[in-house]
Formats: sequence, structure tokens, C-alpha cells
Amino acid sequence: MTSESTRTFALAAFAVAGLAFRNAHKGRKDNIPPRMHGGVSSLHGAARHVAVVTTAAIPWMTGTAVNPCLRAAYMAHCTSHQVTLLVPWLNQEDQALVFHRIHSFEQPEEQTECIKDWVRKRTGFEAQFKIQYYPGRYDTSLLGIFPIGDLTVYIPAEEADVAILDEPEHLTWFHHGIRWTDKFNHVVGVMHTNYKELGRRIAGPLVVPFLHAIVAGLCAMHCHKVVKLSDTVQTLPRQVTSNVHGVAQCFLDVGRASAATAAEGKKPFTLGAYCLGKIVWGKGWEELIALLGQHSEARSQVVSVPLDIYGTGEAATEIQSQARKLDLCLKFLGAKDHIHEDLHAYQVFVNCSTSDVVATTSMEALAMGKWVICAHHPCNQFIAAFGNCLVFHSPQQFSEHLQYALLHQPAPLTQHETRELSWEAATERMLDAAEMGPGDWPKAATKVAEATLFSAYNAALGVELVRKVSCAGANTAKNPPRVTDVALRAPRRQSSLDREAVQEADAQQSSWRSNFSFTVSANNWELS
Repeated sequence: MTSESTRTFALAAFAVAGLAFRNAHKGRKDNIPPRMHGGVSSLHGAARHVAVVTTAAIPWMTGTAVNPCLRAAYMAHCTSHQVTLLVPWLNQEDQALVFHRIHSFEQPEEQTECIKDWVRKRTGFEAQFKIQYYPGRYDTSLLGIFPIGDLTVYIPAEEADVAILDEPEHLTWFHHGIRWTDKFNHVVGVMHTNYKELGRRIAGPLVVPFLHAIVAGLCAMHCHKVVKLSDTVQTLPRQVTSNVHGVAQCFLDVGRASAATAAEGKKPFTLGAYCLGKIVWGKGWEELIALLGQHSEARSQVVSVPLDIYGTGEAATEIQSQARKLDLCLKFLGAKDHIHEDLHAYQVFVNCSTSDVVATTSMEALAMGKWVICAHHPCNQFIAAFGNCLVFHSPQQFSEHLQYALLHQPAPLTQHETRELSWEAATERMLDAAEMGPGDWPKAATKVAEATLFSAYNAALGVELVRKVSCAGANTAKNPPRVTDVALRAPRRQSSLDREAVQEADAQQSSWRSNFSFTVSANNWELS
């Protein structure tokens, strides 16, 4: 068969699959209002229904739970839009894994109260948005939450206007159902993950192009526009780069209190330097150890610079072992919320990670009025413009910045800097980034190509064998009768398999480190 015949056959197969799918879902499709095909679609001005959809929920303190929740809270607070936050509901078994047995909810209403209470404490105002749930499952091998069934059905047709998909590729990886751009007038994806770094560390550089292709395809199929938090993220269709995240008001309040103390002639900071974050491979801990070792060696210090570490993770034991070998003065103090009062008195925050898409903890530290020392990298581009951000290009410059920051008090944030860090400003950036003009919509040929791709992808994920092989999970294509009818992963007598899966994933992640070496030279540093 010639290449031309192959292409013709493939397109015909895709078309047949697409027609079969559309016919099978015709009853559902007829209930969807007409879609917008061009013109201007703006989130500035008139009230609209906005659904903020994400892959995690409070009380899981992960970025994809915290930031979308605050996005929904501030969008409802700062605009006239009617906002719904759509988050996953987990069964009791998965809740124990994700919430570390600290929290447990029998009904969605209980978790809703927990989320609203957290918003109240974090922002200082009441949550004015609606919280809706979709059935989800926690995958112990992929270490993430994935939807069960078609989660678009949990937004009524009359409210299906604007959708903001946090992690659109994650939400649609195993999606089988209606295309998001078929149900909603205006769909914006917000990319949180650096797949180049993730793929390189997990499976090696050869898998990165494959991951990039899938991610780009999913974004094209389901989004009218994609917002990259920084240029750490790969090139995507109809993309715009903007940091649409901010920091909660409580961090800015700490910064204002520190500035007031300094204005009285007192020292607002009485402690030295600290780090905070998950202690896992790829989050800058290897780089930190190497840089601190060279800092001590360059200055012939008998005792290294004291540094307090806040966080937990599977790499903690080995990181501590490396620190002891280099006689580094590191104190590992366990996990704490960044807003905890014990952290207010630190003067310097050190973040050597270059795998993040945007450094939220660094933004929080700046908001509290501290020095921030970070690497020259696209993930730090937003904060690099702040006066208290010290960016290093080499180990020598890291050493100089650390010495300087420990000896000098940081200046109070300017009014402009305070505003830029706020969620009010982040919400404005979100509204701007989401804007769709007449020339921003996909062209006719692109629409056909993306619809064909969706039909093929969707048809494949309707096959149970494909879902099992692709890690989508057994019997996850259809929605359960109720959101709370999420089946347990396995019978209780087999629950040890889940623990073994977690242990195997931890062991595998620890073994990844053996594939990399960290190199520090006098004027450069890199992970190879």
C-alpha cells in the first residue's frame, strides 16, 4: 500500500469512527447550546458562567488544588462572573492515600465546608463560588488523580459558557465523551507541568518528543487557547505565556507587618536561611547540596552556612546522607505550611529548583518581604524583576548572593511589587490572557484536523482493553450513577497491593537518580 493510500485509509477510518461516536452521543449533543465560531470572547465586563476545572482539591496541599481554588475564589470576588469550581471526589480508600489520613469525608458537603473554611483563612473573605464534584480515582503508579467518565456532564448545559481547565492534558488524558470545545463557548487551558523535565527524569530523553506530541494534541483538541505559566512549558497550539498565579493575602499581610517593624527601626528578621518544598528528586535538592558544598569549600569554612529545611519526601534520607558527607550544616525540620508563624522570622529563602513551571514558594517568600535566591531559568522569569530576588548564573554568584543576603536586610516591597504578587493582579492577567479576538480562533482546516484527531482518540479510549493497557483503569469510561459511587480500587484482602504499588513507585523514583550526574564548575552548573 502506498503512503498516499495509507493516508487516505487512515482519514477514512478516523471519519467513520467520528461519525459512529457522534451518532452514539446524538441525544446528549442535542442538549448543548450553539457554539461560538468566531468574533470576540472576553472575560472582561459582562457576567458569564465560568467553570474552573482541576485535578485535585483541598485539603490536598498541592499546586493543582491550591491555585485553581484561589483562582475561582478571586474571580468570583473580583468580577461579576458566576464561578463554579469542579474538583474530584475520591472514595475513602483514595482519601486516605491523598490526605494522609488527616482528613476524611463521607459526603461532598463535608469537603465543601473544608474548602470554604480554607479559602476564608487564606483570603480573608467568604467563598462566593459554587463547588461541584466529579468522580475521580487516585492512581498509585502515576501518583495523580484522574476523572472517571465524562466530567463535562457535571456542568449543566445552560452554564456551559467558559471553562478554565487547569492541567487540560491531565484532565483529558483518558477522557471519553464530549469534546470540551463542543460543549463550551470558550475553553482556556492553564499548563502547570514541565513535561520535558518530567519525561527526561522518568523515562529518559527519548520519550520526551512522544509526550510533547500527546500533550500538544490534547490541548489542541480541547482548548481554544492555552496559557503557559512560563516558557519552561513546551510550545503549544494557540499559546500565550503569562503567570496567572498569585499569592494569598495572608502572605502579603506578613510582608506588611515586617515592613512596619523595619520602619520602627527594629529587625523584622532574626533567623537566617531556609528552604521549603517536597524533598523529591528533581526539585533542586541535588543542586542545593552541590552549591552549598562549593560555597563552604571556596571560603575555607570549617562550619558551613546553617540552612533549615522544611519538607518531607522519599529523597529525604539520601539528601541528608549527602549533606553529612560534605559536613553541611542542614537541619531537617519536617513539613510545615509556608504561612506558619515559625517561618516568618527567616530572612533568606533559597530555591535551586529548575523543574518547576513557576516558583510559587518563591513568590510567597517575596510577599513576606524576604530575600529570594534562585537560578537563572524561565521558571523564575516573573520574580526576577523584583528587587529582593537575587538570581544566580553560576556557583560563584550563588555564593556571593547568599553571603550578601545573610548580612543585609531586604527592602520592603514597593506598592507595584505588592500588587503584582496579589491574586487580584493574577486574576487580571488571567482575564487578559483568556481574551479571544476574531483572529485567535482555529481556522477551518485546523478545526477539521483537530476534530478528526479527537474522533480517533475518543473512539480508541472507548475500548475497554485500550483503557486497561493505557493505565486509564478498568470500568472508568462511563460515569457512575452518582458522584459518590466511586468503587474501591480492590477488595480489602488485596489492599496490600496498593501499598506495594506505592513502595514500588517510591523505589523506582529513587533509582532514577542513578541516571543523572550533577556537575559544578567554577562558572557554570548543570544537571546532565
